[in-house]
Amino acid sequence: LVSSEYVADVLTRYPQALVDIITDGRIHRPLEPGELEPVFLADAAGMETDDQFMRRLRLFRHRELMRIAWRDIAGWSDCPETLSELSALADTCIRAAFLHSNVEMENRYGKPVGEDGKLSRFIIIAMGKLGGGELNFSSDIDVVFLYSDRGETDGPRALANEEFFRRLAQHFINLVSKKTVDGFAYRVDARLRPFGDSGPLACSVDAFEDYLIQHGRDWERYAWLKARVVNAWEGTRALYTDVLRPFVYRRYLDFGVFGSLREMKSMIEQEGRAAENRENIKLGPGGIREIEFIAQTLQLVRGGTVRSLRQRSLLPTLAQLGVEGLMPAETVAELSGAYCFLRDLESR
Repeated sequence: LVSSEYVADVLTRYPQALVDIITDGRIHRPLEPGELEPVFLADAAGMETDDQFMRRLRLFRHRELMRIAWRDIAGWSDCPETLSELSALADTCIRAAFLHSNVEMENRYGKPVGEDGKLSRFIIIAMGKLGGGELNFSSDIDVVFLYSDRGETDGPRALANEEFFRRLAQHFINLVSKKTVDGFAYRVDARLRPFGDSGPLACSVDAFEDYLIQHGRDWERYAWLKARVVNAWEGTRALYTDVLRPFVYRRYLDFGVFGSLREMKSMIEQEGRAAENRENIKLGPGGIREIEFIAQTLQLVRGGTVRSLRQRSLLPTLAQLGVEGLMPAETVAELSGAYCFLRDLESR
């Protein structure tokens, strides 16, 4: 309570939360993969209104953030565990909000059907720190929305699939980011989608692939390096192998990307030198962004020929750079230690 105003506030407003995390014993151990979904679903009570769902989602997030912070402050978890569990919590909230939004939209407009007669699927792609499983306590969630097939819904109020999924995406964003008496779950940033703010909120997989081929720039290769599909979709593997991997990783030593990386590095340094960022642990000189840039630059240049570098998370990437002889062991240790220190400091 002394170490965290946030924990104190949660316990003041929701005292049952402490009882819950002590009773089920999860405060004393790391989470198992996939453990949070059943915990959230266990509290569901039939069909919920949007307001009921948003309240339950926010209380769930408050309780789990308190548990993660408690373990962190007590010294029971290390940096990789804390980042992983914060990301797993966000994944659970995203999947739950999508399922609620999907039911709501299908009740209004029917199911979205592709031109081949099969159901069209909504795809939520996590980018940035969420994609890499490295979310922090106050991170926005960077996402891109796709859908599998063009077509239209089969309900009495038929909509083109593009419009159906746009409305679904807007409904999802509202569930997650709207500020209520219980706060918000996550701020949602969807600006990494094709054509940014001027592009459609949700686009088809075919249109996405065409965009990468015709318009994809080197900085977008850097951004899509951490991309990860969050919700269940049978086409995930094909999206990675047929679309994303050829775009991000070239089949040869990619020296051609050096010019773009120099420009990105120059922008990072310029932002770090700005007066307001000189002591910023993320953006300032020697900060988190510079460590990430070192690792991801080597991934882009070498990842086409060295498969083991095709990682989403930074610490495994640094370790693999050492294994492959592309970075001295002492540098791997120094950067890994600095990264964990800065991420822990960011949490504090």
